[in-house]
Amino acid sequence: MTGQPGVIDRWVLAARPRTLPAAIVPVVVGAALVRPASINWSNTGLAAVVALALQVGTNYANDYSDGVRGTDEVRVGPFRLTASKLVAARVVKAAAFIAFGVAAATGLVLAARTSWWLVALGATAILAGYLYTGGPKPYGYFGLGELFVMAYFGLFATVGTAFVQHGHVVAASWWLGVSTGSMACALLEANNLRDVAGDAAVGKWTLAARLGRRRGAWLYVASVAGVVGGIALGGEPIVAVAAVLAYVPGMRMAFSSREGRELVALLQHSARAQLAVGALLVVVFATTR
Repeated sequence: MTGQPGVIDRWVLAARPRTLPAAIVPVVVGAALVRPASINWSNTGLAAVVALALQVGTNYANDYSDGVRGTDEVRVGPFRLTASKLVAARVVKAAAFIAFGVAAATGLVLAARTSWWLVALGATAILAGYLYTGGPKPYGYFGLGELFVMAYFGLFATVGTAFVQHGHVVAASWWLGVSTGSMACALLEANNLRDVAGDAAVGKWTLAARLGRRRGAWLYVASVAGVVGGIALGGEPIVAVAAVLAYVPGMRMAFSSREGRELVALLQHSARAQLAVGALLVVVFATTR
């Protein structure tokens, strides 16, 4: 198996590090909505662990479900554990549930410190993460993945983190949740645009696969519009302008003639843009609140 990643590297790659900003940015933005001296670092740390564990668990569950269905056989994206057959499917599935278990245990601690309503929210997040590509009728195969991403890696993560700081919902957190959710959707579209041909061939009808490579590029633009609009309506127009500039390379690439593996760079650009815009929001909040 020359050229295959090592034992540790294969698990790191399958966790899809470039998607992890989708978990951490909304938590950081939600926490930054209070004055720096008022941040509850314990609650913020717990929220970050929950979000990261949910993201990794979802990624491993997606790896397992797509692998056993055979929909990764013609994949052009990053390394997959199950499809590579370097790791038994049952082990990948177990890893997904371990990650979800970490999210659940950490979430229980956070709920005990704040509100037990978070238990119900966390339970739906775990269920949604698994059913994205798992179960008899995975909703990710029917073009509904954007709803999951917007809800759990945008609105709930940002609003929820702001809530565990204040004990109540902060109005601006809703708009910023739309923005962070749209950032996560941009990552999803970058992934789906790359896999349009392969997904359509195996009946995985994401929105991008339904629209096709050319028209699907507008999904990426719509995601960027959500990023910019959410930030502007959240009261930070200068950061909104900076967000447009950060995503220009990605939009140009989305409308380029690149296809398949040539679009791997779009995911890289999108992750960097999300980190840059998230960091800028934190700096602005820290210096103006």
